[in-house]
Amino acid sequence: MGLHLLPDNSIEYKEYAPNAVSACLIGEFNDWTHDKHKMTKDDFGFFHIIIPPLSNGKPAIEHNSRLKIYLTLPNGKKIARLPPYILRATQPPDWYDNSNYEARFWNPPEQYTFKNPRPNLPQSLKIYEAHVGISTPEGKVGTYKEFTDNVLPIIKDLGYNTVQLMSVMEHAYYASFGYQVTSFYAISSRFGTPEDLKELIDTAHGMGIRVLLDVVHSHASKNIDDGLNMFDGTDYCYFHSGGKGNHDQWDSRLFNYGSYETLRFLLSNLKFYLQEYQFDGFRFDGVTSMLYVHHGLGEGFSGDYKEYLNPWGPVDKESLTYLMLANDLCEKYGQLEGTSITTVAEDVSGYPTLCRPRDEGGVGFDYRLAMSIPDMWIKILKHVKDDEWDMANIVHTLSNRRYKEKCISYAESHDQALVGDKTLAFWLMDAEMYTNMSVLTPLTPVVDRGIQLHKMIRLITQSLGGEAYLNFEGNEFGHPEWLDFPRVGNNESYHYARRQFNLIKDDLLRYKLLYKFDKAMNTTETKYGWLNFDPAYVSLKHDGDKVIVYERNNKVFIFNFHPTQSYTDYRVGVEKSGCYKIVLNSDREEFGGHNRIDEEKSEFFTTDFSWNNRKNFIQVYIPSRTAIVLALKDEILSK
Repeated sequence: MGLHLLPDNSIEYKEYAPNAVSACLIGEFNDWTHDKHKMTKDDFGFFHIIIPPLSNGKPAIEHNSRLKIYLTLPNGKKIARLPPYILRATQPPDWYDNSNYEARFWNPPEQYTFKNPRPNLPQSLKIYEAHVGISTPEGKVGTYKEFTDNVLPIIKDLGYNTVQLMSVMEHAYYASFGYQVTSFYAISSRFGTPEDLKELIDTAHGMGIRVLLDVVHSHASKNIDDGLNMFDGTDYCYFHSGGKGNHDQWDSRLFNYGSYETLRFLLSNLKFYLQEYQFDGFRFDGVTSMLYVHHGLGEGFSGDYKEYLNPWGPVDKESLTYLMLANDLCEKYGQLEGTSITTVAEDVSGYPTLCRPRDEGGVGFDYRLAMSIPDMWIKILKHVKDDEWDMANIVHTLSNRRYKEKCISYAESHDQALVGDKTLAFWLMDAEMYTNMSVLTPLTPVVDRGIQLHKMIRLITQSLGGEAYLNFEGNEFGHPEWLDFPRVGNNESYHYARRQFNLIKDDLLRYKLLYKFDKAMNTTETKYGWLNFDPAYVSLKHDGDKVIVYERNNKVFIFNFHPTQSYTDYRVGVEKSGCYKIVLNSDREEFGGHNRIDEEKSEFFTTDFSWNNRKNFIQVYIPSRTAIVLALKDEILSK
């Protein structure tokens, strides 16, 4: 499907437009003439043409030249459309009257050659969610090359082993955050060329960083002139017809997953990004909307199987089948290539078996996003006083997931960074973030509280909340501003559509302290391991003391959320006997803490006496608003 250069420099073009009675290819190569390159139609709705090379042997269509398919409908109406499988779509110049995107024949004289193999799947995924366009301190649209040069080294330094790229598939409206896709096979031209993106991914692979694509197969832009909507003059070429094909809340079109051509279009799209760009997997957007005929709108999910699996229930079986096929494709592609392709579902409904293997009858995703966790943190910070935090509720939300179905935990993602909401750092410190984040000013109670809780929330989310972890770019160092794309409502301003990485380079600001803790958290997890292991055993959730204690992979996690009370010789139950030492301490001065623990002298020997359903206990000093991670001394010496 689409346009392809043949070995003899002929160009073959094939397109599916069953409603059209005739078609021709028009463009700069034939002066947009309608009768020069007519296509033939078969009995199944496919149009086809082979355009021979020029007399000098060169392709008849020049690289980067504009083109369209020109269709005649049964009523005689003529329409010009962008080919759905086009590999390049660009915004016209400012002086051009038409604001619609333009399709271009992409055939660069030098094809990019990947130099680095895909990295092996790490023990634990630590994902850095990023948007190329906002990844610059300047008020502009960032590029793939700038991201490669400036942001990938930061991701590597922080200890993340996976980057999840948003807004890559072409979208005409920048402020849609990439979720209103117009050209599914074209990567966003506002950030650079396909070769630039390939270089980004190849460079990441060379750093040992895997790259996931945020793929939007749950819906498509309603745009007609530069989108997939009404492609052949009907509303049902790739979508459901009528109301079933419209998502009222998203103002977008919904795919007909029962159509073979829609399945081919979407499954080929996945293989294209795996093969052409060497992505290592996908984060599927809007899976809840795909799973149900009600799209999750106005529905509450308690976790009862009857809400999902009864024969007359709300599950969209055609869409569910597509998701199974998509995971089959990714798994088999990985097997053929000798690698592992990761798939992640954005699902808030808790659909059972979503993350179980296909051979068990599951849907086949590797992970689902633990979407209830950031909601919990926002509610706590917004509505609950510090001395009224419910330790049991925090533990329940962090540990409440389906047995043997892996989750990606996160304290906040891009959703919490958008204007209209607040990031955790903003909820904690927005009153003083512009005035008291300098080390030249006294540490105020507001900033002190914000720095300590910001670290603790991230550590307990990563270590207790799932089998993988995600962070949205900039949030690791408490980015001081929300995210708002240029739009009419803000006079097309780019002021908030950027990430101020310059703040972590300023030694006079406290943002670097949070950055250092995030790095230490990730590197300690890489060294000692707790994420992708069996769920933690929680031995204590003491509401009066505001203390939570749990063990995971033989590491002991102790959190004291009390705003003022520190505890000396606090008794903590542990399963394994021996000597424990601190491997991570949020109270270190380098992390903006108060250095109240002498780690060199801190060795905790077990007492052979059962405590909190554990075989042994140790006694520790745990200051207020501090989290520490302990490991057995023997393990530390072996590293």
